[in-house]
Amino acid sequence: MDVRLYLAQRISAAVMLPLVILHILIILYAVSDGLNAVEILERTRGSLFWGVFYGLFVVSAAIHAAIGVRAIAREWTPATGRTLDYGAVLFGLLLLVLGARAVSAVVL
Repeated sequence: MDVRLYLAQRISAAVMLPLVILHILIILYAVSDGLNAVEILERTRGSLFWGVFYGLFVVSAAIHAAIGVRAIAREWTPATGRTLDYGAVLFGLLLLVLGARAVSAVVL
């Protein structure tokens, strides 16, 4: 199980890396161009590209963070086995739901 989690976390990090870089570049562009929140949302509304981009970002981040929190909880708490697994899954689902709401707010 730990090998699969290790690989899943590394793959999610590899997926997130270009997304984070592009996200930061977009922020720098928006700030340097003087765009405000309304103008940014006008550009992202209804965009399939931004929906897929940030949707993939959210899924990758939720997987990556849930596995990381599981590892930290294993080291710092007495929790073991299924308790760790269920806690990590619940945390990942929470991040997924919150992230999906944010993506829908930006795109829809």
